[in-house]
Amino acid sequence: MAETADDPSVKQLPQLIRVSLGTALMLGLLDGKLDAELTTAYLMTYKEGKCTANCGFCPQARESKSSTELLSRISWPTFSTETVLTSLREVVLSQQKIKRVCIQALNYPQVFSHLQIIVKEIKKQVNISVSVSCQPLVKSNIQVLVEAGVDRIGIALDASTKNLFEKVKGKCTGSSYNWENQFYILNEAIEVFGKGNVSTHVIVGLGETEKEVAQIIQKCVDMSVLPALFAFTPIRGTALENCSPPPVESYRRVQLARYLIVRGSARFDTLKFDNEGKIVGFNFPKQELKTLIESGEPFLTSGCKDCNRPYYNEKPSGPIYNYPKKLSKEEVDKVKQQINCC
Repeated sequence: MAETADDPSVKQLPQLIRVSLGTALMLGLLDGKLDAELTTAYLMTYKEGKCTANCGFCPQARESKSSTELLSRISWPTFSTETVLTSLREVVLSQQKIKRVCIQALNYPQVFSHLQIIVKEIKKQVNISVSVSCQPLVKSNIQVLVEAGVDRIGIALDASTKNLFEKVKGKCTGSSYNWENQFYILNEAIEVFGKGNVSTHVIVGLGETEKEVAQIIQKCVDMSVLPALFAFTPIRGTALENCSPPPVESYRRVQLARYLIVRGSARFDTLKFDNEGKIVGFNFPKQELKTLIESGEPFLTSGCKDCNRPYYNEKPSGPIYNYPKKLSKEEVDKVKQQINCC
């Protein structure tokens, strides 16, 4: 059954909410030093126990043995919702460093009622853009979010192909939680939120080829859905804990392909691939491609505006998949070595 926002028992602000470790430091909820300051505050809906979904890569999956405080490799400690929103208001108004709030939503029966109340309270306290990453499953839940004041919605595909989706996400609760319905609901989200306000996520390293990632990126762009890239991160206690992250060289080529496709500078069918689906050429002017690579822009964290997710996929010691801030000359030189097809 799809979670819906029609639970009459949910009338008050949820008492607890999870906050990414970096966000907790930015908001002064914890003491510590940040290697890269966040430009987005990341929150996550709270429930006792795990998500009703069962994604093989996720610590929050219902059969996962990972800590409930983890999402990817990041710790998300729990705080009073009122305390978090008060701190958010103070930091946004005083420092003006945080430009957006992104709420990660677990799957559970009351989640859209919780999101509705949380978003309304954020908007009441501070004028800031709010994004929600969720699995709405039905259009009525999308409508609830836009009426609450959500500015954009993210609906993750995660996998690049139907077979991979069914392999890593196919055991999730809900008969409508399948590959075909993901595209149906993405189109529904565009109808409600409008073009330019719908995102999705694709995880690189689940067993797909570079060609398959580029193809799904193109499909999303053609739908007016903004695709963001994540690198698969093995987490202890998840079903995929023994799998390996993608080779960073492969990830760099996919990042560059995504950058070009999203900006309309290339298309999937103009890229060149070998027999194994590896990108071997971008069909792009050589000097312009060199300048683009040296800018470092394609290798920054991809996603919604002001999203930098520091170290979500990697340890600060590296290898760095998604750079959270402008690359140094040394980092650009390293990237140039990693991209060996152009």
